[in-house]
Order: sequence, then C-alpha cells, then structure tokens
Amino acid sequence: MLVLASTSPRRRDLLARLGAVPDRIVAPDIDETPRAGELPRAYALRLAEQKARAVSRGQDEIVVAGDTTVAVGRRILPPAEDEAVQRRLLSLLSGRRHHCLAAVCVIGRDGVARTRLADTIVTFKRLSDAEIDAYIACGEGLGKAGGYAIQGRAEALVRALSGSHSGVIGLPLYETRALLIAAGYPLG
Repeated sequence: MLVLASTSPRRRDLLARLGAVPDRIVAPDIDETPRAGELPRAYALRLAEQKARAVSRGQDEIVVAGDTTVAVGRRILPPAEDEAVQRRLLSLLSGRRHHCLAAVCVIGRDGVARTRLADTIVTFKRLSDAEIDAYIACGEGLGKAGGYAIQGRAEALVRALSGSHSGVIGLPLYETRALLIAAGYPLG
C-alpha cells in the first residue's frame, strides 16, 4: 500500500508516470517556517521528511512525501501568497539563475526514512514588466514556490534548465523511483 503525503495533484500525476498509484492521499500538517540560519538544501530535506512522518502509516504501508524549495543563493524564497509577492519573486528571478531543490522522502515498511534531493538550476530570461503582468494575470503561479509553475506558461520564460524537470514540477522522478524500489515498492 502506498500513501502520498501530499494533496498536490502534480505529485499524484508525477507518481503515475512511474506506475505508482497511491492507495491513500493525506495532507500533512507541518510548520514550513525556515529555521534561523537554515540553508535551502537542509530546509527542503527536513520538510520532505517531516511531511512523511506527519501522516499515520500502517504496518504494510509505504509513505512518500516531497518538498519543492526555490532558492537564490542562500535565500529561501516563499510561495507566492498573493500577486504582490509573486511580482517581487518574478522580478528577483528575472534574468538570473536560481536553484529549485526537490526533496523526496520515502518511509518503507521497515519504518526507515530515506531521502534524496534533486538540485535543478533554472535560468529565466530577463522579464519585462509586461511579461510579469501577463504571467501574474494567468493565475497559475499563485501558491507556488518561487511564484511560477514550470509545467505551464512559465516554461516559455525559462532560458535554460539543468537538472530534473519533474523536480521543478514537484517530485524528482529519478530519485523517487530509486527510493520506492529501495523501500520494496513494486515498480516495473
């Protein structure tokens, strides 16, 4: 039995690409506030593990959870809670590269938590005010890490990407597959 510790439809769809269909989907309830001095990689890994541990797990269940963190240098960017925050985020990302850190945690039947991280470098083109306005108007970046959703219109604003495309969407498939196999989940 597979439990997805996330209500994100993107994570569910990405798992389906592996042939993994969750038997249960549970929303983990954790505090996602970064700790003082916490670096982005450690933050993403901590959140993925906390999300996995926050849901109840039956004896025969495997839990999978993920976190996507966008960072510029040592700075962890928040999700775009509203259009003003989204505008600030997109202006910050305009014309520069940033890291999209996709952490995944799988807790196997043995109760052991295993984590992996995909670090993807994303470079946006220099965005005009009109391009930022148009992207904000489409509404797809609200609530998203860094204020954008690469699986939508933002993909046309990305000049370069080095790493895991699926990780930027919400779950690094290569790492997730390896962890599920290590946990004994049957994948083809």
